[in-house]
Amino acid sequence: MATNPIDRCWRCRQDWATDRQRMARCAKGFGRETTGGLKGKIYIVTDANDDDFTNPRPGTLRWGAVQTEPLWIIFARDMVINASQEIIIQSDKTIDGRGAQVHVANGGGLTIQHQNNVIINNLHVHGIVHTDGGNVSMTATHSTIRTRADGDGVSIFNATKVWVDHLSMDNCEDGMIDVVAMSTAVTVSNTHLAHHNDVMLFGASDHKPEDKVMQVTVAFNHFGRGLVQRMPRCRYGFFHVVNNDYTNWLMYAIGGSSAPTILSQGNRYRAPPNMAAKEVRPLLLLTPSMDGRFKSNHQFKFKFKRVRAN
Repeated sequence: MATNPIDRCWRCRQDWATDRQRMARCAKGFGRETTGGLKGKIYIVTDANDDDFTNPRPGTLRWGAVQTEPLWIIFARDMVINASQEIIIQSDKTIDGRGAQVHVANGGGLTIQHQNNVIINNLHVHGIVHTDGGNVSMTATHSTIRTRADGDGVSIFNATKVWVDHLSMDNCEDGMIDVVAMSTAVTVSNTHLAHHNDVMLFGASDHKPEDKVMQVTVAFNHFGRGLVQRMPRCRYGFFHVVNNDYTNWLMYAIGGSSAPTILSQGNRYRAPPNMAAKEVRPLLLLTPSMDGRFKSNHQFKFKFKRVRAN
């Protein structure tokens, strides 16, 4: 039984596997106009290998991700993809792991940089580590020298219309999901996150006021056990954090600086026994120029105070 409007849109339908692209009409929040590879061809990943990141082979996830045409990418079977470098995703793509157990694990993560209109759905992303860079494929015909990638699970850099849905994530070296560099129109939904320190970073620096264009929705996610902080950690933009379930964070849940607007609605917060952690803490630096707005309503087990956060 579907419990939220995103899942009701497709998950209750018995024909979802034969009408996969219906999901493109199901996004909510700021990323609601994201359609990914809608009306593009179906591309089937048949090869879990990622041993050539400069000239990827047809059949691999990397080959499909760097094509410049719209594609709806699905998987032929269960597989574990150990990315040798970060996987660059071009515009107008859907990576749709429904119907298979697909792990992007123990290697590079997923990067959306200077792109538009991307859906990532139903993947297990874990054990992501930094990669040292190299001559990495960016499109079907072009590769370029990439520097070190920090080990983010999903990195969204100067991108618009991105929907991350139904991921299962844990143990990434840097952030789980980073949204930075004027990225906007982003929704993160129905995702389970566990066992990590820096969970979600929305805006990477207090010295980037251009990030005031950022609009991100965080909805229907489960912030599970073993998480420490940044659920999310926000700067400058507008952030709607709605109907999420927080379980046993270790430091704080929600934080912000550089005058963000954070609307927290209908979330459930279950703090650990540690009294110091029994708060959801907006970061409002105690200087007038850096203050922000934090509004909370319809919360469960919620209280906050003005504190600093990392």
